[in-house]
Amino acid sequence: MTPKERVLAALEHREPDRIPWGEHSIDYNVYEDILGRPTLVQAKFRETLAWWEGRRDEIIECTKSDRLDLIRALEMDIVFVSRCAPKGHKPDPLEKLDEETYRDKAGNIYHVSATTHDLMLYQNVQPPAQPPKMADLEAQLEKAQKDPIGTPDESEWEVVRHAVREMGKTHFIMVFSPDLGFTSFGNSDEERFMNLALYPEESAMLTKIAGTWMVRALDQYKNLGIDGIMPPGDLGSSTGMLASPRWYREHIWPWHKAYCDKAHSMGLKVLKHCCGNVNDVVEDLASAGYDAYEGIQHSGGMDLKDLKPRVGGRMTLWGGIWHEHIILGSIDDIRRDARYAFTHAAPGGGFIMGSSHSLAVDAKKENILEMKRLRDTWGVYPMSPERFI
Repeated sequence: MTPKERVLAALEHREPDRIPWGEHSIDYNVYEDILGRPTLVQAKFRETLAWWEGRRDEIIECTKSDRLDLIRALEMDIVFVSRCAPKGHKPDPLEKLDEETYRDKAGNIYHVSATTHDLMLYQNVQPPAQPPKMADLEAQLEKAQKDPIGTPDESEWEVVRHAVREMGKTHFIMVFSPDLGFTSFGNSDEERFMNLALYPEESAMLTKIAGTWMVRALDQYKNLGIDGIMPPGDLGSSTGMLASPRWYREHIWPWHKAYCDKAHSMGLKVLKHCCGNVNDVVEDLASAGYDAYEGIQHSGGMDLKDLKPRVGGRMTLWGGIWHEHIILGSIDDIRRDARYAFTHAAPGGGFIMGSSHSLAVDAKKENILEMKRLRDTWGVYPMSPERFI
């Protein structure tokens, strides 16, 4: 089977020749460890500096070469790409306060994370946001329903078209796309979730506006030659839902269903990324029409052994190898994860191997290579637990 055929079989709940492998995110250190060269792909603050310096074309060329070379080197089956910044894009740099600290024009303070190396908001100095007026929201909804959605600059599809041209015949090409989560207003996550509870009518209208734009924006993904899209919005934390399951079902699920229906009418598979514990709504995700569910966080209570009988016949399950073990664990940990996932989620098809989140900063090269080895040796259909030693 080709990688594309392998993924399509898994998404159609058929057994391919072997378990497909894919990731939705891979940080720069993995590229450098596997390919043996420096990269700007997902290079955190180093990439941010390159954007500030106007090196857009260098970043895009690096993405085009290194992303595809890494997928070839690890023999992955899914190529993940996204719309990129247009030609000439050069964001204004933040004010530098010291080597690790920066300030934006509004006065907010940012630090370079010692763990992830991202530039992250450290101190928000904005006053609380005022609730929008319903008359203004009704006008926004009318615009969302009637205004043209616009056509992206062709250079924004540069990475996507390169991936389709180079690997589209053999590999499953997946493009990130808009998503809808718990929509509210505010200058921080805490403020937005508080306002979701304090201003439900306004938040419901904001959700309707965002959902309308999201579904209409799918038209921009026509005629790209891709196989699937990934809406990457999170609904859960490590301990439970970010907000009420009832709110999700009433205000968000209908837009997720409309989104999947329209994507399917366009011939696209929809592979949902969703972190955290979403046990309360996982059956709703399946009924919305998602073809796959990725980001299955076992450490947050999402158990493949439980999910397979619950939703495995409707959604392909994508994950199995603990994100935490790839970074902090041993080869034996990777083997235990693969043994559990291959035993409980792989039989009958409907399973894609991957991290429970991503291949992130500090992911160990030996653990990633062990993932590949186990997929190649243990992950051959039909599944045989006798091999899992």
